[in-house]
Amino acid sequence: MKYPEFFIKVEPILLYDPLADFLGAVENGEIEINYLDVVKFAGHSCPTVAGAYLMTKLGLKKLYGDSLPVRGEIKVMVKGAKNEGVEGVIGNTIAYICGVSEEGGFKGIGGKFNRANKLLFSQDIPKEIRLQRTDNGTFVDISYAPTIAPDPRQQQLMQKIITNQAAEEERVLFKKLWQERVEKILLSKEKWEQMVDIV
Repeated sequence: MKYPEFFIKVEPILLYDPLADFLGAVENGEIEINYLDVVKFAGHSCPTVAGAYLMTKLGLKKLYGDSLPVRGEIKVMVKGAKNEGVEGVIGNTIAYICGVSEEGGFKGIGGKFNRANKLLFSQDIPKEIRLQRTDNGTFVDISYAPTIAPDPRQQQLMQKIITNQAAEEERVLFKKLWQERVEKILLSKEKWEQMVDIV
């Protein structure tokens, strides 16, 4: 499987997963989720998926400090409806990293390790996303806006591809330009504060 090299340059998100620990899935319950994992889950790499990754990474850092975030014990609240724009993509991507889901998720073992009903859409919150710890109720509110603009050629190339009018070299160029923007979003640490607002 081949993918853009920058995927592996993106800092992974480290978490402690008590369910994985309990069942012996990974040593000491320590889970590492990287950008490639998220791309596999979402099925694509784009500014929205990159933004969901960054919001989660930076939000969990503020929420847990130097401690490992506890996977499965984080409620993900989304301001928008799940069928509105890219809200479903954002919510589900963040929930994947945090190990939670809507009502259809894992219900737990002996009253522990419940993952269900921890992804909630259409919430009355001030920003785009809220991550809330279930152990003590503390939370962070997060919004994201990609300040790195797309290459001006992208839109025209996309239209030509969608309407089957693009030459092969134009298809290759479009893919290159698309992922170059995602790379700049994820690897330009100095611009993260401009893109991700956390309260």
